[in-house]
Order: sequence, then C-alpha cells, then structure tokens
Amino acid sequence: MAAIPVPQELATAFGVIEADEGGAIHGFHEKSDCAPSIPGVPGMIYASMGNYIFSAKVLYRELQADARRIDSRHDFGRDILPAMLGRSNVRAYDFQTNVIPGEPSPAPAYWRDVGTLDAYYEAQRDLCGLIPSLNLYNPRWPIRTASYPDPCAKFTFDEQGRPGHATGSIISGGCILSGGSVSGSVLGRGVRINSEAVVEDSILFDNCTVGAKCTVRGAILDEGVLLPERMSIGVDPVADVSRFHVTEAGVAVVTKKSLEKHSRVAQEHEQRPA
Repeated sequence: MAAIPVPQELATAFGVIEADEGGAIHGFHEKSDCAPSIPGVPGMIYASMGNYIFSAKVLYRELQADARRIDSRHDFGRDILPAMLGRSNVRAYDFQTNVIPGEPSPAPAYWRDVGTLDAYYEAQRDLCGLIPSLNLYNPRWPIRTASYPDPCAKFTFDEQGRPGHATGSIISGGCILSGGSVSGSVLGRGVRINSEAVVEDSILFDNCTVGAKCTVRGAILDEGVLLPERMSIGVDPVADVSRFHVTEAGVAVVTKKSLEKHSRVAQEHEQRPA
C-alpha cells in the first residue's frame, strides 16, 4: 500500500496507516478524526495514497470473503483492508523514498489527492511551471498514456495578421490558436482559441472552442464547451457565481449545461417587453 505523510487535519479525507519501522501495517483507520499521528512526528499522519498491489490469489480470496460478509459495505478502505490485518502480509511503501531516474536528487516525491475541483485545478497547473512539479518530459521516466492520431498543435495568424501564441502552457494535439493567446494553462485535444481571445491560468478539456475576443481566467471548461464571442469568465466574480459553479478558491467551472442555461435565461430577458 503506497503511503505518504500528510498533515493530521486531513485525516478525515484519507485512510490512515499504522506501520512499524519495517513497513508492516498493524492498523488502518478509514477517514477518521481519531486516527493516530506518526510516532515521533506530531501533527502528521501516514496516509494511504489509494494505490495497492496484491497478488492475484490473495485479492481473489479477499474479494470472495468480503462478498460473504453481510455487514460489509464492500469498500477497500473500510472493509477489505482492515479485515486483512493480522491474517495477511500487508505492508506500506513509503512514497517519499521513491527515486525517479533523470530527476535531480534529492527531488521531492510528487503526489496530489485530486478529490476536489480545486485540487484538480492545482494539479493541472503543476505541469506548467518553468520547473514543473511533475515532469512529463523526462526521457528516462516516460509517462505512459493513451496515444491519439491527432495532428500537431498549430499556432497561426488570424485574418488581421495577429499571431496565436502560448507561454507556460501545455497544448495538446489538434489544438489551433488563431490570433489568440494562452498563458499558464492546460489545453486538451482539439481546442480552438480564436482571434484576440485571452486564456490565462485555466484548464480546457477536449474540443472546447473559445470565441473571438473572449477572456477566460482561472477557470475549468468542460469537454465540448463553446464560448460565444466576447464572453468573459473569471473577470467578474459576481457574474460568475450567477452563471456557473465557482469553487471555494474562486475557480469557475463551465459546463455545456450551465452555459446553455445561461444563454436561455439571457434570451428570455432580452425578449421581455420594456
């Protein structure tokens, strides 16, 4: 079970491990505010990262046993793992000891729990720095992911000769930046940024289109969102809250459904008699 120390106030968000110096686990507390801290390290808990390695035989056995328990919720953290303690060889792998070839030593182990929209947003932004927290470009430690037959991203001029450009950003295949600018952002596959549009510190999922003269700041755009010309997101917090879901950290989350609802309300308002 991969494990990493985190502040004790986060105990209710994780499974908390009790392990000896050799890594053998003798206690497991699932999302409990009473979970014990790491011995000798007050204020820190040993948190499960949710990554497990089983031998197939053991996993099959434990799943069958759990299926027969009437009072089980059939959850790894709440039922299966605690039931294994004392019967099976359950050990913790200290992720802090992980060494990545090709990275400067000592490099801090990178991991984020992305259970919230704000955490997801920050994890995506971790890829954009000059020295990224998670390096996707280390040839000695490649990130294996899906492969798509997309054309390369294209940066081109609009009809007025304005160049499309991006800085400090991750731009996926099939994207076209035509006279628009992108900074500090992550663009999924097939995104279109049109003339004079500005995208800053944002996450755009696949096949989004940002219309001409739009401004998008500190936002997440769901897959397939199409922003009409001159629309602004992340500029007026009051307007954002009235139209979209906004996280505690102020990140506007735009979906096709919320955008369609906003457009419908705007049309109805325009059609009302003066």
